Amino acid sequence: MAIVTMKEILQDARKRGIALGAFNAANYETACAIVQAAELEESPVILQVYSRMFGNGKAEALGGLLIRLAEKCPQKVALHLDHGENLEQVRNALEWGYTSVMLDGSRLPFDENVALTKQAATLAHQAKATCEGEIGHVAMADETELTDPEEARKFAELTGVDALAVSIGTVHGYYKAEPKLDIGRCREIGQALPNMPLVLHGGTGTPISEVQKVIPLGIAKINVATEFQHCFLKAVQADLEAAAGKFIPIDKFMDAPTAACVEHLRKLIRAFALKE
Repeated sequence: MAIVTMKEILQDARKRGIALGAFNAANYETACAIVQAAELEESPVILQVYSRMFGNGKAEALGGLLIRLAEKCPQKVALHLDHGENLEQVRNALEWGYTSVMLDGSRLPFDENVALTKQAATLAHQAKATCEGEIGHVAMADETELTDPEEARKFAELTGVDALAVSIGTVHGYYKAEPKLDIGRCREIGQALPNMPLVLHGGTGTPISEVQKVIPLGIAKINVATEFQHCFLKAVQADLEAAAGKFIPIDKFMDAPTAACVEHLRKLIRAFALKE
């Protein structure tokens, strides 16, 4: 299956009233787990790479691997820069073959966020790729700023983004207390932007029952990074302890942690598609 843009699969998801998983790959095994889960569930998927890896050089080499895996997958796969920090990262992602980018200007004043995100969207569209922006701010060790529905409408109109990340009560990483999503706010944003795929950042640890309430309201992309990568690390740790120092070839050793991740992702994909 050809690699696709994020817009192609997210617009369809929004029309169908379901959401797609966007999972962060960091190495061969996590990338394989994402693709295998999508294949087994017969679902499109978004393979994304966090901005830190665009700053340390890893995303360029990993991009080639992701492209090869995506091309061999029978399902539609988009390759996405997650939380791009600047236009240099956007340009690099597009040059390296990523089909989607995010410019995260959510910490900036509204006008500055608009200006920067519009430039990113223009670069993406010139490369026949698509762009995600964020209005409101989903916390990561800082304070959350919930999205204003009218600001979201203006932001989408002014920037030309293809998907919009909104803040309705989630945070990145693990929660200290169980979150309560602002369902009414999400409904208002969805009504203000009836054709725009909305994005929920902070999928880790958010109760599935809460997530499933906002999917029919316009959430078409759900990001999961910490929870997925921690699943991989815990599986590796458990198998290392079970090996008790015995040598196991690395390629064989990694099969079991990868399989554990595949099963974890399959459950999320089904839940986001409202199948369970």
